[in-house]
Amino acid sequence: INTGCSLNPILLANKLVTIVIGTSAHEFRALVWNKYWGIMFDTLNDKFETIVRSIKGKAIISESDLDLTMREIRIALLEADVSLIVVKNFITNVKETILGKEILKSVKPDQMIIKLVQDELVKILGSENQPLNIQSSQLTKILFCGLQGSGKTTSVAKLANYISKNSKKKILLSSTDIYRPAAQEQLKILAGQVQVDFFNHDLKSSVAIVEETLKYAEKNLIDIILLDTAGRQVIDKELMNELIAIEKIFKPQETLLVADALTGQDAANVAKNFDDAIKISGSILTRVDGDSRGGAALSIKTITNSPIKFIGIGEKIENFEMFYPERIAQRILGMGDIVSLVEKASENINKSEIEEMAKKMQKGKFDLEDFSKQLNQMGNMGGVSGILSMLPGVSKAQKLMAENKISEKLINQQIAIINSMTRNEKSDPDIIKASRKIRISKGSGTRVQDVNKLLKQFLQSQKMMKKMKSMGRGGIPNDLLNKLKGNLPPN
Repeated sequence: INTGCSLNPILLANKLVTIVIGTSAHEFRALVWNKYWGIMFDTLNDKFETIVRSIKGKAIISESDLDLTMREIRIALLEADVSLIVVKNFITNVKETILGKEILKSVKPDQMIIKLVQDELVKILGSENQPLNIQSSQLTKILFCGLQGSGKTTSVAKLANYISKNSKKKILLSSTDIYRPAAQEQLKILAGQVQVDFFNHDLKSSVAIVEETLKYAEKNLIDIILLDTAGRQVIDKELMNELIAIEKIFKPQETLLVADALTGQDAANVAKNFDDAIKISGSILTRVDGDSRGGAALSIKTITNSPIKFIGIGEKIENFEMFYPERIAQRILGMGDIVSLVEKASENINKSEIEEMAKKMQKGKFDLEDFSKQLNQMGNMGGVSGILSMLPGVSKAQKLMAENKISEKLINQQIAIINSMTRNEKSDPDIIKASRKIRISKGSGTRVQDVNKLLKQFLQSQKMMKKMKSMGRGGIPNDLLNKLKGNLPPN
């Protein structure tokens, strides 16, 4: 999709929202699937893009080409801090599969290699999403473990928030951390934020806390207990003995390891130590948004043989989502994650506003008030950077945006300028002359040059909207949409 707006952040935001709100997930995914490349983990994405370029267009791929490609993939994975044993298995499996595959006439060799690499990535990431084992008619107990500083306590609250949003279960948070100062208070505050129960106590024994938590849950008809445990800076015998004792009494249906993605393959080593002591049923990977390598995500499943169930993608309580191996593999290979983008759009964009704006666009009407609404909708979906991370083909744009200091701060500044205008000025920008520009700049804490820049950008955007009047939904020609509909698979 040609955004037609270069790196202008306002026009880029405007076009992206227009595409999302004007096109179904089915159509949107088909349009961008093979044309552009996206990004999640920078290191792997850049390396794989280079590798793909080196074999692209070759009618025949010789064994020496294959060896060279596999060598480059091995280096890319090791540089991404993927565990050595995982890399060895990955390369062996891909090569064996490729050598045993008969190349179809309709499939190019480079496309086949990319597909097989993607399949193997999905396989080592866990094949498919594994939901939590929540009991329907009895108490569900979920135990959390991990090193100190991995985001364990925050992840407890994030999971509680996620469950409460998707069910009517009564949830109780409890902590057996009697070592870290204010650990109990932190979880209590988080429980208040997500509006779930918290077990208050002044007990000094972790075993006693577990026993009293279970009694409290039974007395108060709790459906799910999320039990936080103490972490250490390093794995030690005392920590593991305490966990073993807690697990024996608590008898959890789920034992979740919280691992920091920034620790790379060390996260896999940590996971193995915890799994040897108490059987891990799944993992939560935190700080995925800060990891440019992805080594932990590609190592932890293979090492523990238990799936990654959730990922933390930010500091806020709502920055938490289910882990989908296929979607992550697509991001690593640069294919983006259109499904997640459209899901996020459907959750955060106001439907009535969309319909009203769509009618205006069909009539070729578009004013500064609409412009401001679209920018706010972008913010609700995670901002320009959040959406770009899921779009294929924007890795280069992201780098250029960083170089040119295009950020969420600039978007907020543009919204402030529009908010400083009167209703008449928003509906008819032509009346904004010198004196009005001075007033608007003072009201928004910006300069007159910034107001001029916004008005110029809006004029460009307005022209684009008028062009879209004669086109299909989301600025996509009707004949192209009809062609896509006729050729797309049902899912």
